[in-house]
Order: sequence, then C-alpha cells, then structure tokens
Amino acid sequence: MIVTAAGAPAAPAREEDATVTLSDVTGGGTTTAPAAATTFLLSPAHCGGRRATMLLRDAAAFPLAVRLRDPGASIGEVFAFLSGLYFRGKLAYSAAFQAPAAGAPGALVIVPGLGLVPPDTIVTAAGLREVAAIGVAADEPRYAAPLARDARALAATLPGDARVVLLGSIATGKYVDVLEGVLDGRLRFPAAFVGRGDMSRGGLMLRCVHDGRELDYVALAGTVRRGPRPPKLPRLARSSRAADAP
Repeated sequence: MIVTAAGAPAAPAREEDATVTLSDVTGGGTTTAPAAATTFLLSPAHCGGRRATMLLRDAAAFPLAVRLRDPGASIGEVFAFLSGLYFRGKLAYSAAFQAPAAGAPGALVIVPGLGLVPPDTIVTAAGLREVAAIGVAADEPRYAAPLARDARALAATLPGDARVVLLGSIATGKYVDVLEGVLDGRLRFPAAFVGRGDMSRGGLMLRCVHDGRELDYVALAGTVRRGPRPPKLPRLARSSRAADAP
C-alpha cells in the first residue's frame, strides 16, 4: 500500500536509521538559479539484495524497518537506505537545484509499478515488496506503462523551455527509452555522469550541493552515453567530509 504524505524525506545513512538532512550536506554552500525551469527525475534504488532483505525482515527492529511495517516511510527515505550514497546524492542535489515551472513538481522518483511519485510518498513493507517484484525494463509493461503515463502528465504541465533532468543511468534504455519521446525532447542528463559508477555519481552530487555548483546538462540526441571512467573525485576538507560521509 502506498499513499502520499506531506513533508521532506529523511535520508538515512546507516541501518540504525540515522538521517542526513539537506542542511547536513550543504555545508553552508549557496546554490545558483538555473537558466530554465527544471524538474528532476530520480532513478529508483535496487529493491532486492542484502539491504532490502534486512529492511523487510519481519524481525528487524531498527527504526526504519519498524516504521516501514506500520505506518510506512517515505519512498525517498527507503530508497536512500537501499542505495546509500547514490540516492542520498540525488535527494540532496534535486532539493538544492530544482526550479519547477508553475504547477509542476521539482522532483519525482521513478518507482516500478507506480510511475513518477514525489519523494515524500509513503510506502509500506507490503508496497515495497510489490515494487521489488516488477522488473525495471522498457519491455516490462507493469513498469513502462505507469512511467509513460506520468511522464505524459508531467509534459502537459511544462512550458516549452522547461527541462527535465534524469538523475540516473543513460547507458541503457531502461529509463530513456520510455521517457525521451514522451517528454518531447525536454529530457536532459548531467554530462559528468558519463563513465561514472553509482558511488562516484552520489559523491559528485553531494560535492556540488556543498559547493553550490550545478552540473551541466545535455540532451540525449547525438550525445555519447558511455565513456571512459573519469578521474577520482578530489578529497574534501576534513570538515566537509564529516558532513558528506555515507
């Protein structure tokens, strides 16, 4: 079962349910306004594997697992637990740099079976199990149909110069094959994502939030979507690493 609740999602850093808020990762940095109205789409966390098993275990007693069973927890918080640094980076970055057009959302999460939902959407353990049972593939109708439906609804709310930025992988078609045509050429992605793994992308986004520096976005058409791994990110000063630590 999934319902929507007000309030910003917390992003837990450890399975003990400690949270990292936007103020924790900004480090006092300032943000710059983008040139165009911007809505971010956050790719989903993997809902299988060890961390999902830990979270969904009936006997799990840490706070997030208890809340997930009843009354539920935000999808942003749950995905941050499952994905760690990568999804925490997406949450912080989208919160810092979103600039939605009037009547449009600033950030939406791709959730298999549900389409596009706000990060504060509440999910229960039963609902998360349903999400986990749906494959993330463009040829899986249970995933693709709700995503295309909500992308069409989003496109209808956007002015012609608005951009939709995917914070997720563009190396395969699991997101872009569904989204690109529906969004009428508005879809963009961070050029700096090419060649980076998930942890590197998460660290990059947290550093951008800390520095108040927005990434450059490019359209998919004619753009290289795979590339060599870029150099490792420079180490932050000690005080900044404490704020950005996973």
